[in-house]
Amino acid sequence: MKKTPEDLLAYLAELGIEATTVHHPPVRTVDEAKQHRGIEGTHIKNLFLRDKKGRMWLVVAHEDRPLDLKSLAHALGAKNLSFGSPDRLRRYLGVEPGAVTPLGMVNDVDHAVTVVIDATVLQRDPVCCHPLTNEATTALRAEDLLRFLRTTGHEPTIMDFDRSRA
Repeated sequence: MKKTPEDLLAYLAELGIEATTVHHPPVRTVDEAKQHRGIEGTHIKNLFLRDKKGRMWLVVAHEDRPLDLKSLAHALGAKNLSFGSPDRLRRYLGVEPGAVTPLGMVNDVDHAVTVVIDATVLQRDPVCCHPLTNEATTALRAEDLLRFLRTTGHEPTIMDFDRSRA
């Protein structure tokens, strides 16, 4: 059974991770999210991707970083990256389109998704992401985001997107 936003926040508390959550109207894009800022910090965008071999990726980058799928595929050693379907998003991360988040790894119990984080995301606290819903933003320290990912069995790949030309 997939975790709810409430389950997720309770899990973060169990781990001793301090998180601040603010609620806002539903947002589906970075531009919409910028209109409802309630927390200062590093705001991110997340791309749920699938490659030609069926591998799935969650790419986490600063909200303003332009990303090119062809270059990103090359940097990841993947072929033909495309966006994962809404069905796959629900199945693996337990979220709807517009609510993609690294916190969704709590629902990827089969460890089917590889998490890739742009190094610049981790340079300034807090990191702000959706708590399994696009009707809220949760802020936590970068080191706590990494710890959370590891407790879910997802060792993130941290890449310098400036050097890898993602």
